[in-house]
Amino acid sequence: MMDILQRIKEYKIKEVAERKDRYPLDSLKDRKYYDKPIISLAEYVRRTDRTGVIAEFKKKSPSEGFINRDADVQNITAGYIQAGASALSVLTDENFFGGSDEDLDLARQVNSSPILRKDFTVDAYQIHEARSIGADAILLIAEILTGDEIRKFADTAHELGMEVLMEIHSKAELEKYAEGIELIGVNNRNLKDFSVDIRHSMDLFPDLPKEAVKISESGIRSADEMVMLSKAGFDGFLIGTQFMKTSDPVKACTRMLDDFLKNREK
Repeated sequence: MMDILQRIKEYKIKEVAERKDRYPLDSLKDRKYYDKPIISLAEYVRRTDRTGVIAEFKKKSPSEGFINRDADVQNITAGYIQAGASALSVLTDENFFGGSDEDLDLARQVNSSPILRKDFTVDAYQIHEARSIGADAILLIAEILTGDEIRKFADTAHELGMEVLMEIHSKAELEKYAEGIELIGVNNRNLKDFSVDIRHSMDLFPDLPKEAVKISESGIRSADEMVMLSKAGFDGFLIGTQFMKTSDPVKACTRMLDDFLKNREK
């Protein structure tokens, strides 16, 4: 049985080919955000006056289906930042996550904090696309890319002034890390069977590149877990489902971040 990441990759390759036909690269360069100044995701995650949280907006996940179908992207993302999040992550994949480029565009209109475009990058075209809709950083998933692809895509992002979050799930994938990538993320969710264990971040931390901003992703459910990861050395946390599955994602985010700030000082 093909795992979810491979299914997504195959679908994405076809989707990108169709988008290239509809929106040639030159047309992306004419969009309003293409030349806007980039806000550094790495710097904001490390800001001591924030929490290090990259708060994620998503309506759906492959494992759970729709978790918040009618969520308002502008109200929620602005609320995340007011709650103390350092940055935002916005899902733009439609087929598997219910997202859209419009969601990121709308988030950009009401936020001056960094935005990570959360999608499955399989083609350099998508990096120009991310730039054109207002993203400051892109995600590169090591499990679906070769080391050469990661290097090439990171170079493209850097040429456009953007930053890169490279996501890994195993120690072996660290061999694909390219010098200059600003952020490294450990995904605590195994996308082959959807099991989640935040100890996975703790186990891999000693092997992470020292120069990169270190992010623990997925499955973080409490302020206590955030404190534990912070004490282990992680700079930031990518949290989405824990907020989005509630009736009030901003309230859930505010409560968790407030608890984290109180407990971090102890």
